[in-house]
Amino acid sequence: MIINQTIIRVRYGETDQMGYVYYGNYAQFFEVGRVEWLRSLGTDYKSLEESGIMLPVTQLNVNYLKPAKYDDLLTIKTILNKKPLVKIDFDFEIINEKKEILTTGFTRLVFMDMNKNKPVKAPQHLLDQIYAEFK
Repeated sequence: MIINQTIIRVRYGETDQMGYVYYGNYAQFFEVGRVEWLRSLGTDYKSLEESGIMLPVTQLNVNYLKPAKYDDLLTIKTILNKKPLVKIDFDFEIINEKKEILTTGFTRLVFMDMNKNKPVKAPQHLLDQIYAEFK
C-alpha cells in the first residue's frame, strides 16, 4: 500500500449556492491527489506524457458522506492498494480538519500509448518506483 496526503483549501468558486462543494469538483480533487501521489514517487504526469504515455480515467466512483464547505481545509488521501500493470487503481478519502471522512472514492486509469492509442504496460521506471515503495 502506498499512501500520499495532499492538503487543499476549498475555494469559493468550488462551491454551490449553499456553500457546499459542488459534487462535480470531487473528481478534480481526486485528480489533485493522483498528481501529487505520482510526484511523491519522483515522477509526474507531464513526464509520462512526454514519454508517450497517457492515463485516461476509465472508472470513477464517489461516495458523498458529508459535505465539504467553503474555506474548509481538506486532506485528500490517495491510496494505491495493489501493484499496477496496465491499469492503476486508486482509492481516496477526503477528510476535514475535524478528522471526519467526508467523501470516499475510487478511480481506475489505463496506461495508454499515445501514438497507437492502445493500452500498454506501465513504464518500467514507474513500476520500479512503486515496487520499491510498496508495503
